[in-house]
Formats: sequence, C-alpha cells, structure tokens
Amino acid sequence: MADAYNEKPGSANSGALSTLVTVFFFWGFIAAGNGVFIPFCKHYFHLDQFQSQLIDFAFYFAYYIGALVLYMISYALRREIVGRWGYKRSIVYGLLFSAIGALMMIVAVNANTFPGMLGGLFVVALGFSLQQTAANPFAAMLGAPETGAQRITLGGGINSFGTAIGPIVVALALFGATKANDAQIQSLGLDKVSVLYACVAALFIIAAALFFFSKKLPERKYDDVTERSPKALMALLIMTALLIGIFVFVFKSYTVVTTDKAILAGIEDTRVKLALAGLAVILGTLFVSLFSARSNPTGWGAMRYPQLVLGMLAIFTYVGVEVTIQSNMGALLEQPAFGGYTSSQIAPFISMYWGSLMVGRWTGSIKVFEPGQSLKTILLFVVPLIAFAVVLLVNVVAQNDVTPLYGYVACVLVQGIAFYISKDKPATTLMIFSMLGALSMILGIMTTGTVATYAFLSGGLFCSIMWPCIFALAIAGLGTLTSQGSAFLIMMILGGAIIPPIQGKLADMPSIGIHQSYWVPAIGFAYLAWYGFGVRRMLQKQGIDYDAGTGAGH
Repeated sequence: MADAYNEKPGSANSGALSTLVTVFFFWGFIAAGNGVFIPFCKHYFHLDQFQSQLIDFAFYFAYYIGALVLYMISYALRREIVGRWGYKRSIVYGLLFSAIGALMMIVAVNANTFPGMLGGLFVVALGFSLQQTAANPFAAMLGAPETGAQRITLGGGINSFGTAIGPIVVALALFGATKANDAQIQSLGLDKVSVLYACVAALFIIAAALFFFSKKLPERKYDDVTERSPKALMALLIMTALLIGIFVFVFKSYTVVTTDKAILAGIEDTRVKLALAGLAVILGTLFVSLFSARSNPTGWGAMRYPQLVLGMLAIFTYVGVEVTIQSNMGALLEQPAFGGYTSSQIAPFISMYWGSLMVGRWTGSIKVFEPGQSLKTILLFVVPLIAFAVVLLVNVVAQNDVTPLYGYVACVLVQGIAFYISKDKPATTLMIFSMLGALSMILGIMTTGTVATYAFLSGGLFCSIMWPCIFALAIAGLGTLTSQGSAFLIMMILGGAIIPPIQGKLADMPSIGIHQSYWVPAIGFAYLAWYGFGVRRMLQKQGIDYDAGTGAGH
C-alpha cells in the first residue's frame, strides 16, 4: 500500500487531527440526540413504542446499507473505493450526504410527515457511514504509526463527548426553557426541529468546506487489489433483500388508520412476527455462512474465519444493546415507578447514559499514555470520576436537575474495579463487562425506582469498551483479509436498527410492558459474554495467542 503522506517519526499533524475529530463529534451528537427525539416524536405524532423505534431503524439501517454499497463497489472494481477517492475526499462526500439528509428533515418537518423525517435521518446516517469508513484509518495515519491508536482514542473521546451533550442540546432545541408535559408537546410544534436541523445542515456544510480547503489535511489515497468473496456477497445480498421485504410490510402497517380492535390486534401480532423474522434472517444468514464456510472456505473471503462471523453477530448485538437501552429509556422513565418524568425532563438521564460510555472510554484509553503500574491503578478510579463530574457539569450548565444522579457514582466505581480486574485483555474484558451488563439488566428488571434506573443506566458503562474488544478479537488472524473483515463488522451496526424495534414491540404488549422488555438487552449481554469466552478458544485452535490491549472505543 503506497502512502501519499508520511509524517516524520514521532511527529503528529495536530492541526489536521483537530479538524478531523469534528466528524467524530457529529456521529455521537446526532445518535445520542435521538434518545430525546424518539419520545418527542412518539407524543407529537401519537406513535406507539414500536413506531417510535423506527427512528433508530432508519438511522442504523443506513449504516448497513452504506457499508454494503461501498463493499459492492469495491468488489466490482477489485479496488477499495474509499482508497481510490482518498480519505479526505470521502469524508467531504460523507458530510455533504449528511447535509442533504438534514435539509430533507427540514422539508419533512414543514410537511409534518413522520416517514419523511425517517428518510432524512436515513440520509444523514448514510453520510456518517462513509465518514466512518474513512475517518478511523485517516486518524491512524496522521502521525507516527506507533501513536495511531492514541489518535483514534482521541476521536473516540470526542465522539463520547458528543453523545453526552447531544441529548441536552436537542432537548433545549425542542423544548426550550419549558418543561412541557407530554400532553402539551403537540402545542410546541415542529418549527424548532426545523431550526435545529437547519443549524446541523449548516455545520455539515461548513465542516465539508473546512476539509476540502484545508491544506493541513493530506490527501491519502491507495489502490490495492482486494480479494473477491462471491459467496459472502451473495449471502449479504440475500439477507438485505429479505430484510427490505420484511420491513416494507412494517412501514405499511404504520400507515393503517383504524379503530377496529380486531384489526389493530392483527396488526400488532404481525409486527411482532415481522420484527422477529428480521432478527431470524440475520441470525440465519450468519450461521449458515459460518457452517458453509467451515465445510468449503473457497469464495467466502474473510467470512471463512469463525471469529469474524461470530464477531459480526457480536457487533450486531453490542450496537443493538447499546442503542435499545437508551431508546426505550424515555418510555421507562415515564412510568410512575421510575419517577413519572415527562419527555422534556429525561435529557439528564439520556445524557448520563451516553456519558457513561464517555466514562468508560476515557478510562479505557489510560493505557495508551503508558503510565506506571501504580499511577495507572490510581487513574483507573480518578479518570472515571472526572468524566462523571464533566457529565454532571454539562447538565448543571443546562440548568437540569442532577440531584437524582449523584448516587450513580457507585456504579462508576464498580466499573473502575472491572477495569482493574480485566488487565486490558480483550477477551477477559469482554467477558467481565458483558456479565456485569447482564447482571445490571436483571437487577433493573427485578427492582424499580432509583436502583433500577441506575442499573439500566450502567448498561452504558459496560457497553463502553465493547467495540474495540470485539473488533480486535474478530479480525485477529485475518491477515490480508483484515480490511474486508473490518468492512463486514461495520455493516453489523445494523443491530441498532433491528433490536430497538423488537424491544419496543415487546414493550407495547400488555403482557410484557416496557419494564420487562429489558430482558432483550439482558439476553444480548449474555451472548457477548459467551463470545468473549468462546473466541479465545477459536483463536487458540488457529495458533493465535491474542493478548493485546483493548484500544479506543467506538
């Protein structure tokens, strides 16, 4: 791979990096802001919990489609299309795509159409998919190779800061200084949403201009030949066609207007079956691919490695769990047993959930600065407390009541203990954090009030370090197929589109309800714990003793 740009050893292009990390902020800001936008749209458009989760479906399905299209183009050309465009130009294209999506949101808002708003979010996230494909490797090459992980860690920290303040800014944009109850949301109108996305579109365009005209940012291109994997491509295309077919019916069910209870019951039953069918299609595709590649690896490319295929399912599960916990949290906090909060009052909790990921990622990045063992042990407890204080401070500045969140510091300290025990080993870290995540979900299900709220919020703490752990384990041993395997893993951000609607549908069922629906992330954490345990044996069978650090967060 020929480099068009090489920094002197030990140096770093700080000016270029400071420009680059702005896109990391955008990803976190918009994604976390959806946690407030979902309950707002639910009450404004009179949606049920399942319908409100279509926001996450549109947003995260776009990541999958974007990554799949890039893979298909690269497959046809036998060259990485992002490499041909260059990282800088790819990010500019991605930002312009996202700007178009923001403008589509404004048009949809003026037309007062929820499906149109979903389309706008889809295009915004489509641009994010392209940005993410280019930005991570771009950050890695902006300086000496041995400090590449440190620069990606910085990007992850900026991303997490965006997730912490996104819900607060979106709440202020939607509700202003008012604390409207849910019955009053309709009277607020959508004009503030229009203003919000006009500002977002302007920021995307300004960022694109900064990238395009910046002389500090090098133009990094490469034109490597890539190995084709026709069987993997066919499996993904079949899976995509089936998913689109399934969710076309889901969207059609949204447009049905009737008060007939029998018809409504039939629609609800159909939605449950369709949501589970979508999950079955993904599981079926991955497991059929796994067993087919085991018997005949030819044509499967990177998917002939079991650690990758099961890692794809792990990424799918992790992203789905991370998103579904917060996406359904608004409905949970509306319940009297959880405080009876209105949509305008939940921003501090959503901010703390995403802030919990920031807490974990800041803590997980300590090792890249190579402190001594004693100092590192101290920092494992000091850094998360500082990050926790930052989240509280941001909420205080926004004039949010943070009193209910003070006791959450106990959960933060538990995470520090988990980091100390895991010793930066990816498989061990994944097992410990997944088991703690499952236990926290079960505790939340078995209790109510503050204890349960803290338990569900702590899901963010235990999700925080999973992306780098899963990613590192899944691509271990892939050699020249590492780039292709990475692309397959990014596609599995799809989990954020599939799992939240499933939990939302279960929450709509009287026999289950929003509280018990949190068995969905509990089961997800259980699979992740199994993967952390099983992947170590898979790698050992291939002669790989993988015991590297966990790196930065996603």
